[in-house]
Amino acid sequence: MHVHTPYRPGDKLEPASTPLTLECKRLDGGVLIIVIGEVDMTNAGHLERYVARQMSPGEPVVLDLGLLTFMDSNGLRALENLHAALREGGTALHLAGVHGISARLLQVTGVWPLLNIHPSVAEAVHRALGHDWTPPAQPA
Repeated sequence: MHVHTPYRPGDKLEPASTPLTLECKRLDGGVLIIVIGEVDMTNAGHLERYVARQMSPGEPVVLDLGLLTFMDSNGLRALENLHAALREGGTALHLAGVHGISARLLQVTGVWPLLNIHPSVAEAVHRALGHDWTPPAQPA
């Protein structure tokens, strides 16, 4: 009897990566990063490295999580690490649009009250930068 195995011992396996899209918008005095998709063990490090590359010393970061559909404990750890790095740099991480499973994860772990969480991007930008912001109009 022949048994087929999908890989042989010693083969390198690449973990499947869940869909994650990150978009950066420079603001006057800070940065807005839109997070779309899922943040889990396969890509939480990518999120953390991407945000770190976009950060400027002394400027706050706003993460728009309104289009985030899933986050596991690895995503939570990435947010905690970013929060700590920005605090060490004398500024802050602000989260906007946190909902669903992501909101629940932040609440049940007790992290929710430790972060700067706002109901909308406009409010997060206002709190982070001290001025109003409206999203650019979408082309017709």
